[in-house]
Amino acid sequence: MRVMAQMAMVMNLDKCIGCHTCSVTCKQAWTNRAGTEYVWWNNVETRPGLGYPRTYEDQERWKGGWELDRRGRLRLKAGGRAKKLMQIFSSPTMPSIDDYYEPWTYDYDTLVSAPLQQHTPVARPYSLISGEPMKISWSANWDDNLGGSPEHLADDPIVKKVGTEVKAEFEQTFMFYLPRICEHCLNPSCAASCPSGAIYKRVEDGVVLVDQDKCRGWRQCITGCPYKKVYFNHRTGKAEKCTFCFPRIEVGIPTVCSETCVGRLRYIGLVLYDADKVAEAASTPDEKDLLAAQRACFLDPDDPEVIAAARAEGIPEDWLDAARRSPIRRLIHDYEVALPLHPEYRTMPMVWYIPPLSPVIDRISADGGDGEDPDILFSAIDRLRIPLEYLAELFSAGDVDVVQGVLNRLAAMRTYMRDINLGREPRGELCEAVGMTEEEMYEMYRLLALAHYEERYVIPTAHQEQAHDLEELVTECSLDFDGGPGMGGSGPFGEGSGDHNVPIAVENFHALRDRQTADTAASPEGKDRRINLLNWDGNGRAGGLFPGKR
Repeated sequence: MRVMAQMAMVMNLDKCIGCHTCSVTCKQAWTNRAGTEYVWWNNVETRPGLGYPRTYEDQERWKGGWELDRRGRLRLKAGGRAKKLMQIFSSPTMPSIDDYYEPWTYDYDTLVSAPLQQHTPVARPYSLISGEPMKISWSANWDDNLGGSPEHLADDPIVKKVGTEVKAEFEQTFMFYLPRICEHCLNPSCAASCPSGAIYKRVEDGVVLVDQDKCRGWRQCITGCPYKKVYFNHRTGKAEKCTFCFPRIEVGIPTVCSETCVGRLRYIGLVLYDADKVAEAASTPDEKDLLAAQRACFLDPDDPEVIAAARAEGIPEDWLDAARRSPIRRLIHDYEVALPLHPEYRTMPMVWYIPPLSPVIDRISADGGDGEDPDILFSAIDRLRIPLEYLAELFSAGDVDVVQGVLNRLAAMRTYMRDINLGREPRGELCEAVGMTEEEMYEMYRLLALAHYEERYVIPTAHQEQAHDLEELVTECSLDFDGGPGMGGSGPFGEGSGDHNVPIAVENFHALRDRQTADTAASPEGKDRRINLLNWDGNGRAGGLFPGKR
């Protein structure tokens, strides 16, 4: 048994309102610079929908993730070493800019400087790639809120698997939001795909990063990642990806996307796992058994044998305590309501999701039934507006029973707590029917609905004795390059996040052109006059928020 620690995230999809605040704040903090205009480390997709990049889940086309060979051994779906060497100068299965979208800005200066005229001046769109005028036809959330419009519904790879179960009629349509970041997998196919060995998984906390010094821009990692969460910076010629905000994690504060989430749907915590079991679990023959195999890799932080092995591996005591208090372990292992995204890719993802529950009680009551009758309640789960088959293809490799079991627990929790809130005698049989005690049911309710900040984010800080191992904090940040946004560049949270520079929120076409043609990735002039409240610690006045005294 080789005990390792992994920082992980769980998102409760019942709480996501699709506001995209997480995407915008991540963009402000990490990818607000030249070369990353189309890059969204965090994006929020409307399901059903095509996703970002379009149809990224179609692995028959994109060849991402792992598969088993004839001997039952893991191999990259895009091919082994020999095939990659043959294609090293050309990756034919990499998404093009059209599969993402061509980013744009507007010539805002026209609105300001246009002379008085009969017609209202128009700020026309200009490409952020070429600088030429363009016609906008797609973006990272173009099908936002459509719920699978007839124009795009048939192209959703999950809909193709589910078939006729998804209805397109207006009164039968459904939609929910799916926020996505890098999965920071236990078995990352992006790292295995890199010819240069530039992508690595940190031993300390499992965060997957890109070493910019080693990256040679082969872009095989983009092909290898089934979630398409590795991006190519066309200015630097390097690959970039979500860093799990490791400069923040190392000092005990959550990621930017979690900190700014309006719905408070994200949980961050530490889990312990047996690294010796990962390859065996990822090689499980039946895709529907991959979820159970991954859960079996997680270790009990209260087990004396696990504690002794963890200490032998150098895991600090406060990290073991954080693993015991982790909300991730409770949601994944104790309550079993969190599920991984596409376990069939065999990457062992570590960003898990609590699937959305349709308003089942109200629907049963509207049909004339008793929505609080346990027998009727559980039998109605499979008739929800959001098809179980669709959720199963996302979170359980098509196993409907797993998703139904999760939704049964969530529905039972709602009914159980409704009795308590209405002053009625709580029904313990509801808890027993889903394999939980009344105490566990109430604790799950507290965690999902009422958890305080320190309960949602249990993040141990890095130790001084780990400084040598964590030297990328100073010299090897995955985003560090000359004049760049890494720890050795402008600041720890993206371009210009140091003392004197502030990330650009909105800029006109001319300012963008100046920035793209400047000698460094930073904007040339005027950045110190812009305001970024993300850099404000809440004490005193935010710099630049109020005009100075005259």
